[in-house]
Amino acid sequence: MRFEILGSLRMTDGENVFGISAPKVESLLAALLVRADDVVSTDQLCHEIWGDALPRRGTATLHVYISQLRKLLKRPGTAATPIVTRHPGYVLRLDGHSLDSDDFQRLVRLGRSAIRDGRYAEASTHCDQALSLWRGRALGELRGGAIVDEFATWAEEARLECVEMRNEADLMLGRHRELVGPLYTLVKKHPLIEAFHRQLMLALYRSDRRADALQAFHRVRSVLDRELGIAPCRQLHQLHDQILLDSGRGEVRRPITLRAPAAA
Repeated sequence: MRFEILGSLRMTDGENVFGISAPKVESLLAALLVRADDVVSTDQLCHEIWGDALPRRGTATLHVYISQLRKLLKRPGTAATPIVTRHPGYVLRLDGHSLDSDDFQRLVRLGRSAIRDGRYAEASTHCDQALSLWRGRALGELRGGAIVDEFATWAEEARLECVEMRNEADLMLGRHRELVGPLYTLVKKHPLIEAFHRQLMLALYRSDRRADALQAFHRVRSVLDRELGIAPCRQLHQLHDQILLDSGRGEVRRPITLRAPAAA
C-alpha cells in the first residue's frame, strides 16, 4: 500500500485509490503517518484529535478509531495491519508500504548531491521528480493538531527550497528564458522570499532584458521596505550592481539543506 500526504490524505493499493471520510479518524491516521515508524503516545493522539476539548471517554474512543483504521488498512490475504500497539501508544510501520513524503526527501537528497557535484541536469531532474509528488497543500485541509500543523509547515518550506534548488540548476543549464514566466509567478506568490527575486533578476538579465531585471530589483526593494522595513540582502545588491555594470553571470548558491521537524 502507498500512503500519500503531499496533498489530501489518500491511500493507493494497486489501481484502487481511497481516503477516509470521518475527519477524526483521518486526523488520527495523518498523525501516525507523519510519525511513521515512531511511537506516538496515546496522549499525543488524543490531543491531535480533540485538542484541549478531550471528551470524557476520549481514550476509549481513540481505541475504537484505531480498530477502524486497522480494519481499513488490512490488506487481503494478510493477518497483520501496519498499526501496532507500542507503549505508550501506537506506531504505524511502513514495512512493505511506501510514503510519498519519504520519496520526496530521498529525491531532494539526490538533487542536492548532484548540484553539489556540478551535475546540474541530474539535479534538475531529481527536483522535478520530487515536486511532481505534490498534489496540493500537504494533508489538504487537515489542520489544528500539533503534529499535522508542524509537518505541514515543514513540508511547505521544504517544497519551496526544492523549487529554489531546481531553479538554480536550470539557471546553470542556460534555461533562463524558460524560467522567466514561472519566476514572475513565484515572486508574486512569495514576495518576501528574496532568493526567487534574485533568480528572476538573473533570468531576465541573461534573457537580454536588463531594464526588466533592474525593475525587478526596485520592486523587491519596495516590497521589503513596505512590509518589513528592511533593505534587500547583499546578494540582491551585488547582482543589481553587476547588471548596472553589464557584467557577471551569478553563481549557484551553496546546496540547500532540508530539515525535518523534530519529534514532539
